Amino acid sequence: MLTSQTIQQRCPCGSEKSFTFCCEPYIEGQKPAPTAEELMRSRYTAFALGAIDYLIDTTVPEKRELIDRAIFAEQTQFTTWTGLTILNKEAGSKEDTQGIVEFEAAFETEDDQCILHERSSFYAKNGQWFYADGEVDVRSVT
Repeated sequence: MLTSQTIQQRCPCGSEKSFTFCCEPYIEGQKPAPTAEELMRSRYTAFALGAIDYLIDTTVPEKRELIDRAIFAEQTQFTTWTGLTILNKEAGSKEDTQGIVEFEAAFETEDDQCILHERSSFYAKNGQWFYADGEVDVRSVT
């Protein structure tokens, strides 16, 4: 899935860091994302790269059974993520156990260009952050 070209490039999350020094260690399981925002950024990158296992593994355990792996696979196959903008964050630091990250993620499909606006809730347990849920709104920009 990950190629040397991908590793050389800037991280899809928009951090301006290389993928190797940004989201890759989280997605590859080398270490957990230390904050809610970094988990959110790494999940965006996972959607962009098709890292479905990471998306499932970083969802709160009690909601994983509700995830349809086939839908995630289809979404990553037919969606090109083109940009991430963090709008706001509340708590979610290394010392917190809860956090909220509000963001906009631009994406394209074969037929449309859209913006996904989400206010996501995250929870930390034993030093590891998990995505819980989000208030989502998607609008077309074409």
